[in-house]
Amino acid sequence: MISRSKLKGLYEDKGFSMQEIADELRCSINKVQYWMDKYQMKRRSRSDALYIKHNPNGDPFKIKEKFNESDLVLLGLGLGLWWGEGNKRHSGVVRLGNSDPLLIRQFILFLERICGVDKKKLRFGLQIFSDINPDEAKSYWIDSLGVESSQFHPRIIVTQTGKIGTYRKKSKYGVLTLYCSNIKLRAVFDDLMKKFAYELN
Repeated sequence: MISRSKLKGLYEDKGFSMQEIADELRCSINKVQYWMDKYQMKRRSRSDALYIKHNPNGDPFKIKEKFNESDLVLLGLGLGLWWGEGNKRHSGVVRLGNSDPLLIRQFILFLERICGVDKKKLRFGLQIFSDINPDEAKSYWIDSLGVESSQFHPRIIVTQTGKIGTYRKKSKYGVLTLYCSNIKLRAVFDDLMKKFAYELN
């Protein structure tokens, strides 16, 4: 027999899979399944199981609950940047691209202070024109944002240089894309945007 409290502690509190529980208790997985059914314990979906596997210590973010005046300004700024500059195509990623380091820094500050995201967990991609030195461009962004080289995708996307214009002048060091991969955080962003859009209407 496996007690309900033991099963709950391993499956729900510690996030063990059924196979991990069987290994822990040195019994068959069929026995674990039997007692879970017996206690009518709801099983995790495959996506939930994968999320726990990749985030064994819980959510890698914590949305602030109480806001002072400066927090509210940063919240509005962050959501505004996400709404205007963010890429919404990938449901499991918060992604934002721009050529202005000040804009990127403000969004990082929003992720840190409002969303409780560790800056070291962020990842970056870089796209440059063919007449830009890749190492120089990458160093520029590392220095401007105060991040590590290891946070960058190893492949820099190079676009063939065309006619020189206003956009070229703004993109001397390319376009940087910030990635924060977490399906729950992305869902929080979507919910916040719906809430604020509703309140504005």
